[in-house]
Amino acid sequence: MKVVNETVVIDGIDKTILNFLMEDAKKSILEIARNIGITGAAVHQRLRKLEKAGLIEGSKLMINPRKLGYKTMAFVGVYLDKAVSNPQAVKQLSRIPEVIECHYTTGNWSIFIKILCRDNEHLMNVLNKDIQAIEGVSRTETFISLNQQIKRQIKI
Repeated sequence: MKVVNETVVIDGIDKTILNFLMEDAKKSILEIARNIGITGAAVHQRLRKLEKAGLIEGSKLMINPRKLGYKTMAFVGVYLDKAVSNPQAVKQLSRIPEVIECHYTTGNWSIFIKILCRDNEHLMNVLNKDIQAIEGVSRTETFISLNQQIKRQIKI
């Protein structure tokens, strides 16, 4: 692995290790090492280098929100009255637990967010009482996801 202009260049062994972990982050280092034919210490050392270079941002447990009753996913374009309202609006959005992603975008909206709610009524409450009440938000445009058809990471 080497870094060229802040881009991390990885070799085939790094790719294999990453693919194993992207498939199942709970897979043990020793199991990966056995599959590749190198030592567990070598796998561990490579992972530390990839973390230090910023390629690996961590590992996390993925929860199925539907099992907790969150059945409505929506994308919301947020229009701000002024561009200078962005930092304060993002700060307020970060306090709303249903907001799970927030993007500063080009195009029609100043901010594009992804939210998870229990149902449409919950979504309406979050929009009306939380998001549209933020100072600087002039209006929103909401798209409800009917079904997520592709969910994957970038191919390496």
